[in-house]
Formats: sequence, structure tokens, C-alpha cells
Amino acid sequence: MIKWVAALSWLCRAAAYGDHGISLACMMAYEEGGVPAVLNSPDCPWLLSSLHSSNSSKNCQFATLQGRRDYQEDRLVCDLGLELPLFYHRGHGEGLPSIGVAAIFDGHGGREASEMASAMLSSYFLINAAFMAYNHEFNKTQCSLLRTQPVIDRHLFRSVLEEALLRTIQDIDSEFSKQALEKGYVSGSTAAVALLFEGQLLVANVGDSKALLCSKYGDSTEEVSVEELTRDHHPDREDEKTRIEAAGGFIVQYGVPRVNGILALSRAIGDVYLKRFGVTAEAEVTSWKAFTPENSYLVVASDGVFETLTPTDVCRLLHNKGSSSSLPERIIHRAFKTGSMDNLSAIVISHLVGRESTESQPL
Repeated sequence: MIKWVAALSWLCRAAAYGDHGISLACMMAYEEGGVPAVLNSPDCPWLLSSLHSSNSSKNCQFATLQGRRDYQEDRLVCDLGLELPLFYHRGHGEGLPSIGVAAIFDGHGGREASEMASAMLSSYFLINAAFMAYNHEFNKTQCSLLRTQPVIDRHLFRSVLEEALLRTIQDIDSEFSKQALEKGYVSGSTAAVALLFEGQLLVANVGDSKALLCSKYGDSTEEVSVEELTRDHHPDREDEKTRIEAAGGFIVQYGVPRVNGILALSRAIGDVYLKRFGVTAEAEVTSWKAFTPENSYLVVASDGVFETLTPTDVCRLLHNKGSSSSLPERIIHRAFKTGSMDNLSAIVISHLVGRESTESQPL
């Protein structure tokens, strides 16, 4: 009986997915091996061609500077026009949900981890989100409705996007860790990733890159308020210290607190040789919140910016109308001029651009 029910479930899924070009073999590849299995499957080549990124730099301002370091380990992803494959909208005209992504990956110990993370983020996230959305809808409706229209409500879809982002960060860490062990990489990377969807914002964070919401409440450039959307993962943070020590690691002050006297972070992608001592790539994530005129700028930046600037300093720079530089250039140039010794990267998204670029037709 159990085998019969399982077989019927697979047949229902095959019929539902098949209506939208997903073969049973491709679906099974994802359920058994996740995104890497899909990308390597001969049954899923169409999926790669359906992935679309607008690379819309005009709608997503960013700047990066090597600074006083001998090499650049920061990487970023900035695209407000990601389109989720497999979806279409009967009765509303054809279209794809548009999702904005802004991410900073601040590498350390080499550029391999940040390079791989930035290269994988968009495709891994979109594939995870697409398959998870269909699986959620299948579990809700079973066979009866899936063949007619893949409808999913907005609240559930935001939950799918959050789940897909967290899975993606773990997938990236897992894939990089395999390569690191094979090739002897010792590098790691932070990950601060902001998602924008229909005027809503969510941030996932690993490490000490930051995401901020900047608001202005008066005529003076000094009258700004800041909401920090991330908390740094440093080894001396009490909950982080507890996890590290429970895993057999220890914290040593060497300039700053470091795991086993080495790593100044307690969470990171990579750093494979410290994973058994409690270093993890598990992201902390905010709840979805409105991106409104009251919190008019979203900033995502690497920690080099905050060596010499406070979050309030950063927000004040955005409201300085006397500067001709782009908003992210103002941030990284000021951080460099005030003495930052690190690589510098920043992304700035305004409320209006963020909302226009992430609005889509009803799901």
C-alpha cells in the first residue's frame, strides 16, 4: 500500500511538472541531489536556458575598491531583475515574477570562496526557489489543481524565497567545501544577501558584512536614522562563543577575538578546517518587512567600510546632495580616505528603484 501511494505521488508530480516542461527525471534529480544534480543532469538542460538575469546595473548602484590590500577578495552580486523559471500566469498575461538580489561576499584567506559564492548565487537561488515553489503547491493541492494553473499566494511565495535563500547558502558552502578539501583551499567568505520582492525586503547574513536601512527625518543631512538588518558573527558574541566552545574550539584575542587564534569570524562560507570547531555557514535571517519611503535606502557593504565609518556616517553620506559621486562611491571613497585598510564594496538601492524593479504581476 505504501509503495502504491508513493508511486501515485510520483505520477501526480510527473503530470504536474510535465505540464510546465519538467521531466520526472529532472524532478527526481533535484529531490535526490539538489541544484548540483539538476545542473549535471542530461534531463534538465532546458532549465539553464530559462534562467534569466538582467544584470541591470543602472537599477542597482554598486562600487568596489581594492584599497590598501595587495589583492581584491570582495565579490558582489547586484541584480534587481532576476526572473524565476517555470512560472507563467494564465489570465494575467504571460510573465515571470521578478526578484531583486543584492549581495556582498567578503573573502578572506584567498578569493576562491567569495568568487565561487558570487558565481553560484543567482542560478542556485532561482533553481531552488522554482522547485520549492512547485513542491509547496503540490503538497497543498495534490493532483487536482496543478494541471490547470501553478497558483501560489504571495505570503507562501515569500516563505519559499526565504527557504530557497537559506538552502542556497548551505549549498554554496557544501559545494565550495568539497573543492576546498580537494584543492587545499583555506579561504572563506562572508555572505550578506538582500532579497526584494514586490516592495518587501528580507536579509540573510553570514559573517560581518552589513545591511542597513537608512531614513531621513529632517532637512539637515545630520538628521538620519539607521536600522541595522544584520548582526556581526564575531567569536566573542556570547551565543557564538558558546557554540564554538561546545564544539571544542577556543577564542583567542589576537588583535581581535579569533576562533582557535585564526579566524575573526564565527560564521563563514568555507573555512573548512575550522568547521569541526563550530564555524558554520548557517545564515541568520530577518523577517520580511516593507521597503518604504520612510526607510528610503538599502545599503549592503563589506566590513572594510565600517573600519572607519559608523552606520550613521554611511547613511548621512547618502543624503549629502553636494557630492557628484554615485551613492556607493561616496561610501567607499570616504572609508578609504578616513583610513580603512581593507577591501571596500557597497551596494545602494533606493526605495523607488527597489520597488519598481521588483513589482510583478499577481502570482
